[in-house]
Amino acid sequence: MKIFLTGAAGFIGYHAARRFLERGDTVLGVDNLSDYYSVELKKARLERLAAFDRFRFVAADVAEPAQLSGAAGAEGFDAIVHLAAQAGVRFSLENPFTYVQTNVAGQVAIFDLAVRSGRIPIVYASSSSVYGANEKIPFAEDDRVDRPVSVYAATKRAGELLAHAYRETCGIASTGLRFFTVYGRYGRPDMAPWLFTDAVLKGDPIQVFNNGEMERDFTHVSDIVAGVVAAADRILAQPDATEAIYNLGNNRPVRLLDFIAAIERATGRAARLEMRPKPAGDVVRTFADISRAARDLGFRPAVALDEGIADFVAWFRAWNGPGKASAGA
Repeated sequence: MKIFLTGAAGFIGYHAARRFLERGDTVLGVDNLSDYYSVELKKARLERLAAFDRFRFVAADVAEPAQLSGAAGAEGFDAIVHLAAQAGVRFSLENPFTYVQTNVAGQVAIFDLAVRSGRIPIVYASSSSVYGANEKIPFAEDDRVDRPVSVYAATKRAGELLAHAYRETCGIASTGLRFFTVYGRYGRPDMAPWLFTDAVLKGDPIQVFNNGEMERDFTHVSDIVAGVVAAADRILAQPDATEAIYNLGNNRPVRLLDFIAAIERATGRAARLEMRPKPAGDVVRTFADISRAARDLGFRPAVALDEGIADFVAWFRAWNGPGKASAGA
C-alpha cells in the first residue's frame, strides 16, 4: 500500500516507515526536522530510509495545511499514519504553545487533509499520558481520561476527541494508538534509556525521581511498530469499522530502579544514583491493558527488557563512538 507517514524522521516514525518499506509498501515521509533534539540524529534516520527505492521524503510542518497539501501533491494514498508530535511531558510545562500548535492544530490539519483527499483512513499516535494519575491498573481504553496532569497529556487527549469529531462529521475512519514508554535504537535523547545509559557510561550521576518509586510499562520499539502496522492493515481491511483506540504497551511494568539495573548489566558498570522528588506532570505508574489490541491487532509484545536494553546499549555505544557512521539499523 501507499502510506503518507508523518514524523518520519522521529524515533517511532523512522522504525514504522522502515517496517512498511521492508515488507514492500511505498512511503511518503513528512517531517519538519524541529530542533527539539538533535537534528543530526533525525537526518541519520532519514539517510537509512533513503536506501529504499519506495521511500520519498518531504520537509513539511504538519501544523501548516498549505505545507501538508504541497507534500501530498496529487498523489493518492491508501492510508495516513500520523506519528508527528511534540513530545515530552516536562518540556510541555515550559513551552505549552508549541504542544498546542503541533499536537492539536496538527491533528486538525491531518484530518482536514484526509477529508480533502477522499476520506483517507488515519492511524494516529496518542499516548499513555492521557490516563493521568489513574489509580486503577492496568489502564484500559474505557477508563476515564478527562483528568490530564500535563499539557502534553491534554493535547494528546484533544487529538483523540478531534478524531471522534471528524468521524462523526466527515466520516473519517481512524485508529488511535496509546503508546507506553517506547525505547530502542535511534531513541530520543531526552528519554530515560538514553539519559541513563549516557550517565552510566560517563560515570555521571543519574537523577532518580520520586526516590525510585516509579513504574513504567517500557515497550520496545519493534513491538510498538508491529502494532502500528497491524492497525494500518486493519483499518484498510475494515474502513467502516467503529473508530478504535488501542493501548500498545508491554503489559509488564518495571520499577525504575530495576530499569537502571538492566542498564548496569548491559554496560557492565554501576550507576551513581541521585534521588530527587517527583517532577510536576509525571505520573507514578503506567501499566497497559492490551487485551483489546491482542484481540483485534494480534498484538503480543515479544522483546524482554534485558534483551531490548542490551540491544539499545550496543547501538548507543556505536552511535557515540568511532563507528558512529555505521551504527546499524
